[in-house]
Amino acid sequence: MNELATKLSRIRKLLEERNVDALLIRRSDNFAWVTCGAASFVNQATDHGAAILLITQSNQHLITDNIEAPRLEQEEKLVQQGWEFHITPWHEARDRIEALRGGLKLASDGAYLNALDISAELIPLRATLTVEETARYREIGAACGKAMDTAIRSVIPGLSEGEIAGQLAREAWKLDLQPIVVLIASDDRIFHYRHPLPTESKLKKYAMLVLCGRRGGLIGSVTRLVHFGKLSDEIQRKAECVANIDAQFILATQPARSLKEIFQLGIEAYREAGYPEEWKLHHQGGLAAYAPREIIATAETDYRVINGQAYAWNPSITGTKSEDTIIVGEKSNEVITAMPGWPMMEIQSNGSVIQRPAILELT
Repeated sequence: MNELATKLSRIRKLLEERNVDALLIRRSDNFAWVTCGAASFVNQATDHGAAILLITQSNQHLITDNIEAPRLEQEEKLVQQGWEFHITPWHEARDRIEALRGGLKLASDGAYLNALDISAELIPLRATLTVEETARYREIGAACGKAMDTAIRSVIPGLSEGEIAGQLAREAWKLDLQPIVVLIASDDRIFHYRHPLPTESKLKKYAMLVLCGRRGGLIGSVTRLVHFGKLSDEIQRKAECVANIDAQFILATQPARSLKEIFQLGIEAYREAGYPEEWKLHHQGGLAAYAPREIIATAETDYRVINGQAYAWNPSITGTKSEDTIIVGEKSNEVITAMPGWPMMEIQSNGSVIQRPAILELT
């Protein structure tokens, strides 16, 4: 069974379980998932795209206007996937959805009139990666790492955070990645903000770069830090501690283990490092796929890890952070955003050894 057939089979099984006849997909992330990477969005700042899918037990419909149809047909090749196109002139207000729906009992991936919202139930379906998705995710992760490596090594004191953000975004686009999250902090701002939107502040000695890069809907997340001159003892200690905490999260991410159990193990690592309250200042990450975090781990998250899924943990101690994207294996996990040649710290834990990124020191 190929990727598309696998996904349609999962959806149709869910429709049967929920006793509905059809699924309406309007969100661009779900559109990318179902179509194996096609883009329905025009404006990246909106959740809903310019094309809609309606899936029944026997048919797969695509609803769009005459503006988007040629690209979806010719570049995204969705006719070849078997989608039946229903095209409306952009200047006509025709309700194709209701015409196709007829008397069908409808489910939707969000709020929609007279439809059952099953958006939460779609998350585990789209986060359980197919073989084809896993191969693409590895390529995306490698591209995120390469974009980050090139951008951060080009950073020099005197650049504004906005200029650094531009460099990171440029390197992402060069590798066919949409930089959907670009966070930059320099010097004191690293110690004040967990989500530092770029400003006009100019770099003096210390910078943190964060990238969430998307291709074909799948998203890789990676953070790195660079320091000009010798690190202070305080930052060095925090960097070592947060690397160890990150390693504990990654090592604990094992098939069948619940996110709440992994979360508690991570919180214990914070306590053992001497920073028992730092985890309260930012979420720790979780399940990844068609959103930077499909599910964020908390002390109450019962969801269990499945072999082959992607996760991105992002522990932080004020002034430092550690983040990569991994794919879960039966016996060990693969870091797909790794950056060859980056300085690493070797972490040993319960007989396992894992490498986590250090802060790049430049003189």
